[in-house]
Amino acid sequence: MKITLRVWRQNGPAERGRLVAYEVDGVTPDMSFLEVLDVLNERLALTDGEPIAFDHDCREGICGTCGVVIDGIAHGPESAVTTCQLYMRSFADGAVIDVEPWRAAPFPVIKDLVVDRSAFDRIIAAGGYVSAPAGAAPDAHAVAVPRTDADRAFEAATCIGCGACVAACPNGSAMLFAGAKVSHLGRLPQGQPERASRALTMITQHDDEGFGACTQIGECTAVCPKEIPLDVISRFDRDILSALTQGDR
Repeated sequence: MKITLRVWRQNGPAERGRLVAYEVDGVTPDMSFLEVLDVLNERLALTDGEPIAFDHDCREGICGTCGVVIDGIAHGPESAVTTCQLYMRSFADGAVIDVEPWRAAPFPVIKDLVVDRSAFDRIIAAGGYVSAPAGAAPDAHAVAVPRTDADRAFEAATCIGCGACVAACPNGSAMLFAGAKVSHLGRLPQGQPERASRALTMITQHDDEGFGACTQIGECTAVCPKEIPLDVISRFDRDILSALTQGDR
């Protein structure tokens, strides 16, 4: 296959960016999208060009590090996969593919396709944890958890914090991410002591970071590689309302 990548190049957050076209031949259908970027970077390095900066780590769809907008879609045209799990069989020979970074004010571009996602870390630090009293670990299954609650908690816990939900949301909201963290902890007995304060501190931090409000459009779930359901946002909203009406701050 021979394809053309139009890649966003930007030297830094204060610089103006632009799309630069690169032709890449010798692409096979079984190559991942990141492998194509690797091939392109090797060729740029050999010709004294500036390699393209992009995030990657495990390349197994687990870490949430990789993430770019491909032809206007976060992580690309295939559903329920990260960018590292996207293979070139999804594109036709001769395709012209636009590759851009996440687009959201709280995710400033560091360089090229790399953005600063530390806003997510600050949301977690604001309340995404449970009390951990010192002492020996409790025995397994010492605290009974209904199967339904355990399943839903596990479903929410699969969020890898990649940020695709923010990139896809017209409002630039991170409510699917924050809602997943709240739902994960709020459905377990260990997460109950801070449940009210957690909802308030995390939504406050979410808003302080500059993320937009959620209007339940659903674009976030459509691109989520772990298929986090939209109802985690409703559960987050209920916890916020409950905390406000109870006066628990």
